[in-house]
Amino acid sequence: MVFGFPVFSGLALALGASTSHAAVVIALLPAATAACAVLRAGERPRPLFWVACAAGALAITAFTLTQNQGLPTWPDLLLVGALLSAAIGYTEGGRLSRRTPGWQVISHTLVLSLPLTVPLTVGLALLTPITPTPAAMAGFAYVSLISMFLGFIPWYAGLARGGIARAGQTQLTQPLLTLLWAWFLMGERFGPATVAAALAVLVCVAVTQRART
Repeated sequence: MVFGFPVFSGLALALGASTSHAAVVIALLPAATAACAVLRAGERPRPLFWVACAAGALAITAFTLTQNQGLPTWPDLLLVGALLSAAIGYTEGGRLSRRTPGWQVISHTLVLSLPLTVPLTVGLALLTPITPTPAAMAGFAYVSLISMFLGFIPWYAGLARGGIARAGQTQLTQPLLTLLWAWFLMGERFGPATVAAALAVLVCVAVTQRART
């Protein structure tokens, strides 16, 4: 959660992936989280789960190949890395939160990563000095305080209490919300193919969650 998702997703966006494109690919996160819950938390969904999960993967693959003239790009591979990192992190965090409060789980995660994050931050600051704008600093503060810390406290608690796969269905609104915020805040425009792919993935993920035993 500290390195995989933010690094992979940030690099994907820096290398040219639009926010709307990233939102569609990351839309598979609920299904990926449920799959990890099967492997690590002992949950056993019905066969319908796997059918819907495969359909969602096919929908994303078709969308990606259509957008890139049949060839996956580095941003696409990085987004897959971000997807897998988040799914594994959510599952392990949810498992730990069953016996440890969520605020302790995310706090331990951040503290244990300090021996790597602090030297890397100092080194990058010395090698690539920048003059951040107020807007950039505000975004950095939001990501650090909300996305990387406070948001995980209720999230891990919800995963522990509601079940990792079941609670993961609250992410179903993420792709459409991301598209709306990208349009509102960044002025991005997306075509019918993006909307259709997002809706198709939402349907597939919804089926995977309802098929869970």
